[in-house]
Amino acid sequence: MATTSHYGPSSSSLERDARRIHDDKPVSPGSIAIGVVIGRMSEFFDFFVYGLASVLVFPQLVFPFAPDRLTGTLYSFAIFSLAFLARPVGSVVFMTIDRMYGRGTKLTIALFLLGGSTASIAFLPGYAEIGGWSIALLALFRLGQGFALGGAWDGLASLLALNAPANHRGWYAMIPQLGAPIGFALASTLFGYFVANLSSEDFLSWGWRYPFFVAFAINVVALFARLRLVMTKEFGTLLEQHELEAAPILEVLRVHGRDILIGAFVPLASFAMFHLVTIFPLGWMSLYGNQPIGTFMVVQVVGAMVGVVAIIASGLIADRIGRRAQLAICAVIIAVFSFIGPTLIASGNNGHDAFVIIGFGVLGLSFGQATGSISSRFGRGYRYTGAAFTSDLAWLVGAGFAPLVALSLSSRFGLTFVGYYLLSGAICTLAALAFSKALEQRE
Repeated sequence: MATTSHYGPSSSSLERDARRIHDDKPVSPGSIAIGVVIGRMSEFFDFFVYGLASVLVFPQLVFPFAPDRLTGTLYSFAIFSLAFLARPVGSVVFMTIDRMYGRGTKLTIALFLLGGSTASIAFLPGYAEIGGWSIALLALFRLGQGFALGGAWDGLASLLALNAPANHRGWYAMIPQLGAPIGFALASTLFGYFVANLSSEDFLSWGWRYPFFVAFAINVVALFARLRLVMTKEFGTLLEQHELEAAPILEVLRVHGRDILIGAFVPLASFAMFHLVTIFPLGWMSLYGNQPIGTFMVVQVVGAMVGVVAIIASGLIADRIGRRAQLAICAVIIAVFSFIGPTLIASGNNGHDAFVIIGFGVLGLSFGQATGSISSRFGRGYRYTGAAFTSDLAWLVGAGFAPLVALSLSSRFGLTFVGYYLLSGAICTLAALAFSKALEQRE
């Protein structure tokens, strides 16, 4: 039974007891890596299941009153963005829970809320059944996803990085990033199966709901994988050394406010591109393309596998040339792609497919090192909270509104403006890297 502090029941003593029990059983970096990938995959699966449904389902189910399919999709993308607004709030609240009740309690609440919010969408009645309440419930569940994801930051990626050999930091930094394309591929495979094998009526009636059911089961598996690592001696040692300690957010902002601001802009090129090769192309194809959606989703799964290979390559490259050089080169490549990408989308089905596959390759090279750059400037005692809050802001600024902005601009002014949007992210990354280097030289 957990002990009771003046705050209430806490999991901290259970975690310490578990570490003592397993004191003679050190955990290998490989085991940490598997746990980290499972955890990240579950998070991205939940978010991508929602993202795909925001194109394939919600415009018809929740926004049938929209004057056209484009407007309904834009409404759906607006709800999509809510999770990224809620995520920093979730981080602040769950950091407090972490300090009061322990990391295990925090993760259990966060992952059950994440899985529960996602699974609840499976039961969502449409606008035809309950009117505006359908929109309100969808917004509530989406806010729940974002709020919970803020609490799902577990410090395991930092645990992996701090156990990495000095000459393999890039390799270990890319491992958590593998969860994104794997989660996307799994979500796309599930949706693609139902899209390809059901009539439109059956898919919109019940078929789309199954991937949301799966999300809860995946989150339970991820919870146990994470708790196992949180209760290891290695994690406890770093916790006692204040490397993975949850610090008050106001204190972190006071000490590292400038580092948080710079860190939020360093991965902007990668994060801006993130939804432009996953959610936006599906939205554009569903509105303006003539390729069967099921076929195009197979292309997206292939793109995700290319992304996996590119993320792995990013670790090898970063260990040879350094993370900052890797991110700068990739930002330049993304800037070049911002001019090529719109032309590919406009050139028909083959060009659209090429945009996704090439885009995933470029994204993987950059995204593989993007998160590792976030925590590099935080000192002991501030790394855990600082990295979490910086990541929240980076996702909010870079990715949260990307599908909404890209579809709005492209439908009104043309696909070239999608390239401009992506180019702005690349410029921000290069500027942030240059400013960060100047600060380091001055210090």
